[in-house]
Amino acid sequence: MDIYQISCDLKPGIRDDQFVAALDAYLGALKSSGRIESWRLLRRKLGLGIAALGEFQILIETKNLAQLDEAFTAVSTRNEPVEGKHYGVNSLVQNFQAALYRDFPDPHRQHGEERF
Repeated sequence: MDIYQISCDLKPGIRDDQFVAALDAYLGALKSSGRIESWRLLRRKLGLGIAALGEFQILIETKNLAQLDEAFTAVSTRNEPVEGKHYGVNSLVQNFQAALYRDFPDPHRQHGEERF
């Protein structure tokens, strides 16, 4: 699995339940169309965490980079209905950061022939 991690904060005046509903509409649509495998939302607890990473973490799981690329392609068309759902989330957040991770060790990795 590849995991696209998004870190963000809510813009001033945005309610957390408003954000959750918008995120569910957007990522739920990507999941039901098979463009992502799953997603989850995490919120910093008790103020603990790295402030620069924002209060919220969104973890989007895809089978591989090809599936993630298909999701990006679908979103980047900027066509409805995905554009409205994307805007519905994007307009609520600030301090957006993204990262890409993978499960490790890789299931196809071989041992014993490494040269480093």
